Amino acid sequence: MKKMISICVMCYNEEENVVEMALAITEQMKKLQDKYEYEIIFADNASNDSTVIKLKHLARNDKHIKVIINNRNFGTRRSGINCMRHASGDAVISIPCDFQDPPELIPEFIKEWENGHKVVCGQKTSSEEKRIKYLLRSFFYNIIDYFSEVKQYKHIAGISLNDREIVDQVLEYGVDIAYRNLIAELGYEPKLIEYRQRKRRAGKSSYNVLKYLDFAISSLITTSIVPIRVATILGCILSFGSFLIGAVYLIYKLIYWKSFSTGVAPMVIGMFFLGSVQILFIGLIGEYIGILLKRGTKLPLVVEKELINFEQEIRKE
Repeated sequence: MKKMISICVMCYNEEENVVEMALAITEQMKKLQDKYEYEIIFADNASNDSTVIKLKHLARNDKHIKVIINNRNFGTRRSGINCMRHASGDAVISIPCDFQDPPELIPEFIKEWENGHKVVCGQKTSSEEKRIKYLLRSFFYNIIDYFSEVKQYKHIAGISLNDREIVDQVLEYGVDIAYRNLIAELGYEPKLIEYRQRKRRAGKSSYNVLKYLDFAISSLITTSIVPIRVATILGCILSFGSFLIGAVYLIYKLIYWKSFSTGVAPMVIGMFFLGSVQILFIGLIGEYIGILLKRGTKLPLVVEKELINFEQEIRKE
């Protein structure tokens, strides 16, 4: 009996890429069709271009292609996990739809899986994107790795393969933590396949500076308690330092009562400094509380508008 390989493709406004991506993946899987069955699952995050129309056309002409259309844009992470939930494969491959991660790597990933690696990840060793963006990513990965209590893996954001055992664990734990951080937290050491990241083939990424910043902060908060520990220690140091400065100020004033002028400027500067530190620490505490709130709030992973080519189609108007 042939093993089943599921390929999950997350997309949002990828009208210029979905057809080419479906053809590229199909070409790779047809090379392996003597040994494997396969399904290609496109998870669309409520695209507002012609992506959905093209996906429906692809699904009508090829039963290997399945489509999940979400009710709104739930984000790549939640949409990706929901796509895994629908995957029936013995192994599940996740790949973005922008062609920055080459579909040609799929056979190599499957080969490493057959060699006994339950997690196989593509690792970017260089990139055709802007150099400053790649350097900032590297800096971010180093920060996360430095503060995290467990070893983190760098530049493995794109294409990956997970054995069914890992998929089941990701479905259980992985809603509020990035995939790369979750794999490290669970203790799996992935087989890393190095590649050079390409430029986006067509279209424009929906990620901007604010989304990257949000992702960076969330990753740091979910992988380490060091920031809150640093805040506690720094608060103690600043409190002690403020007490010493105040004591020295008082002594000087008592000794040089007539000639020593306290002035308003030191007080104002000190108030602004301590106030900014307090706001920073409150924001940091708020980030941790936000993570707890997300995990404690019972909301659906995603709300699906339509399923196509699955055993039981669901349509909601």
